[in-house]
Amino acid sequence: VQLQASGGGLVQTGGSLRLSCAASGYFFSGYVMGWFRQAPGKEREFVAAIGRSGGSTYYADSVKGRFTISRDNAKNTVYLQMNSLKHEDTAVYYCTRGTYSDSFGLRGDYWGKGTQVTVSS
Repeated sequence: VQLQASGGGLVQTGGSLRLSCAASGYFFSGYVMGWFRQAPGKEREFVAAIGRSGGSTYYADSVKGRFTISRDNAKNTVYLQMNSLKHEDTAVYYCTRGTYSDSFGLRGDYWGKGTQVTVSS
């Protein structure tokens, strides 16, 4: 299993970025996909998840209305469109595959290496 995240970079407050995560080595459409992030000195936190067909999406309250997760099962890729970025969105963003439940949220079993997002204030 390999998950390769890309698309991070430096952007000003209010700007946008789109992250991509290319997956390989498993049956992509058989798994929930999602994104977590980790800011310096903080624990990794859930950002968004998307169901196997793309019909269900879940977001952290902190990004709801600003971020959109999507997937293209034909390309084995999951995306995270990030708009209206804030300084507090600065973090390393990781994509993961896993399972989702309303009780426990997204539990990832494989993780990509992460891509740095820096939002300048």
